[in-house]
Amino acid sequence: MRDVVVVGAGPAGLMLACELAVAGADVVVLERAEQRSPFCRGFNLNARSLDLLDRRGLAERFLAEGPKVPVTSFGGLATPIDLTQLGWDHPYTLGIAQTRVEELLEQRAIELGVTVLRGHELRAFQQDGESVTINDGELTARWLVGCDGSRSAVRKLARIPFPGTDAANHWLLGDVVPTDFGAMSFGVNNGPNGTVVVIPRPGYVRVLVDDPVTDRTEEPTLAELQSIVDHNLGRHVELTDPIWIGRFSDAARQADAYRSGRVLLAGDAAHIHPPAGAQGVNLALADATNLGWKLAAVLRGEVSPDLLDTYHSERHAAGARVLLHTQAQAVLGATDSRFAPVRELFAELGELGQVRRYLAELATGVETRYDMGAPVEDAHPWLGRLAPNLDLLVDGRPTTLSRLLHGGRGVLLDFAGTQQVTPWLDRIDLVHASTVDDTGLSALLIRPDGYTAWLATGNTHQPGPLTDSLARWFGAPAVCAA
Repeated sequence: MRDVVVVGAGPAGLMLACELAVAGADVVVLERAEQRSPFCRGFNLNARSLDLLDRRGLAERFLAEGPKVPVTSFGGLATPIDLTQLGWDHPYTLGIAQTRVEELLEQRAIELGVTVLRGHELRAFQQDGESVTINDGELTARWLVGCDGSRSAVRKLARIPFPGTDAANHWLLGDVVPTDFGAMSFGVNNGPNGTVVVIPRPGYVRVLVDDPVTDRTEEPTLAELQSIVDHNLGRHVELTDPIWIGRFSDAARQADAYRSGRVLLAGDAAHIHPPAGAQGVNLALADATNLGWKLAAVLRGEVSPDLLDTYHSERHAAGARVLLHTQAQAVLGATDSRFAPVRELFAELGELGQVRRYLAELATGVETRYDMGAPVEDAHPWLGRLAPNLDLLVDGRPTTLSRLLHGGRGVLLDFAGTQQVTPWLDRIDLVHASTVDDTGLSALLIRPDGYTAWLATGNTHQPGPLTDSLARWFGAPAVCAA
């Protein structure tokens, strides 16, 4: 029996496999496709994704792959948002194709001993109180996780509702080579009959246009894309050598439950949303890093499976936020004249420093905050958030908080040397450290995903006694031999 079967070798499935394998789990990934698709929708990793990868020592592999873009946008507002002034660990977006993200994650998964089976489709499963049987006995595992995209077979077979809103707008996307690269400018090209968005790629361009036909069932063609581009611009711009032509919409849906017994969902299997801000890959990685350590702790018997309910509560709320702001961005980016006053008002608001920071944090996931049991209005700003990558001295040697998390274990940073956590030392690392940063903290408990679960400032503990937080996230204390 395997520990976990992950269905889907996209960003969510491969990142989850890595997280589980780092924690010692036996993982197999099933992927229906024989080989990785050469086409991809996403071309970026945002600041929060890079932070999460850095907590596992993986960020450098990705940072070497593409340009660092120090600005972002929100809903197509004219003024870009400068990320360099926000004091983040990674104050930029990394330009990298989703296919390359998947390739790097699969390499890491295989290094960790994960089995990736391509050309294997999930057709059926049955679960009981102890295991999940897949494809009438082909595989048996203790847990099954569906990371198999928006049409998830796992979600459908588990009969998990997927409510939301149907598409109101549709677009065609084409990765093509124009005969004359100067015939269209990069960005938004306004013509007499519509717009054409052009995004530069190495050796080709990505073209996006409104699709006037909303009930298409056949695959789109270069001729269709060419016709719409010419119509919108009011002139002919020759497009050749199509690499990929696809469709997408602003449909938004979210699974009612991210867990059903021994079956869980992550990535697009759990949520779909408008493409504004290119959130898909980034949201998938955040799901995986939240679920991985929790499922691994359940597998080791350290915590009750009830801990997995916090995966649903934390990530369902985060997913709902992404649906909210991507739908809002879709409205802001629409060409409908009725929304012009909204766009104008947002443009004015976007000139305010606090608003720009808020929108940047919203669009990059940096604003994500989990409930750690303290009222938000009274909580320390780090509580429930990803802890900053502090520069530390441990045993006289420099290190960082990120490096301490590479092994996927929880960390208790004890700056005052006063914390006693012996019954949990089989599950967390107690680190006596000092830092040049003026944190005002005497201790800091970090979950394996890098989020702050508890902290102490002088005599004040948030959200309560350390032992309560340790028991909540890492299970009951071990019985120590006399």
